[in-house]
Amino acid sequence: MGSSPLDGCWYAVATSDAIGGQPYPVEVRDQAYVLWRGPDGTLIAAADQCTHREAKLSLGTVIDGCLHCPYHGWAFGDQGRCVSVPSSGPGATIAPAAHLFALSVTERYGLVWFCPGEPTQSVPHLGVDEDSSFTRLNTSMEVWNCSVTRMIDNMLDVAHFPYTHTGTFGREQEQTVPNFTLEQLDDTFYGYTYSVTVNNEAEAKVMSGSGDDIIQLHMSTGFALPFSVRSTMSYENGIEQTLFMTASPISADRSYFTFVLWRNDDVAATGQQIVDFEREVAREDRQMLEQFPGELSLDRGALVDVQSDKASLEWRRRYSALINPTS
Repeated sequence: MGSSPLDGCWYAVATSDAIGGQPYPVEVRDQAYVLWRGPDGTLIAAADQCTHREAKLSLGTVIDGCLHCPYHGWAFGDQGRCVSVPSSGPGATIAPAAHLFALSVTERYGLVWFCPGEPTQSVPHLGVDEDSSFTRLNTSMEVWNCSVTRMIDNMLDVAHFPYTHTGTFGREQEQTVPNFTLEQLDDTFYGYTYSVTVNNEAEAKVMSGSGDDIIQLHMSTGFALPFSVRSTMSYENGIEQTLFMTASPISADRSYFTFVLWRNDDVAATGQQIVDFEREVAREDRQMLEQFPGELSLDRGALVDVQSDKASLEWRRRYSALINPTS
């Protein structure tokens, strides 16, 4: 596969706590990679292929921070350097070609971020993670059977709320989306601010900290290329929430998905209920999106857009410019 501008982007592929004492396989854009923790706990990433006979390293074992190939026992340590070829005996010279090519990997917000090429962009910056008045809540990494492009389009869309989310917070009465203006929300995210009236019944009351059945939410939604969206929610009682959603392409129609929450209230008491509620919201989206085959068309005029689609339209324009810089 030839190089692509997407090779220089960062992708969330796992939660930090999912990578422990054994090799962890991931896929990004139809390519297989392996992650493991070295002797000091630092993450190491490489192609999931031994340099000797191309065995899948993710089927091997990690011993004292070294990844051992399941085929011939070759061992790879810090930065993917080959440190042992058992068949050659102790002290044997190891050819430079035996070393794995270590790829860029880092941890941020409780997530493992991986870049398959030379990084050309930064991991999205979320200043809320540095604010001591907020507590972070992480969730598991899921695999959705749909295109990452359709997922971002959905995350930026407010018009589907009354129809897709009838089981959580949607209200059929609130079908008209007010005209909104796109703007740079901060140094990272580009999108829009808006207010929305939502159902606040059953589990939703935990989210809002309010007893009213219908409440007003002040929100912002914005994207960071290529595949991340942040929504902020401000309740009239002073509770604030930041919801960060990110997706990564496994293939044209399979994607990783996770979300991270930050709250400024007592999450020790309500955190699990809040996560469960947001999981149900995501499940409603997933149930809808997994019905659509293939990727979202990026061709101009291929889709009918209305004023409520402005954010998605702008994301598609910028994403198209990213992947086709000379067009």
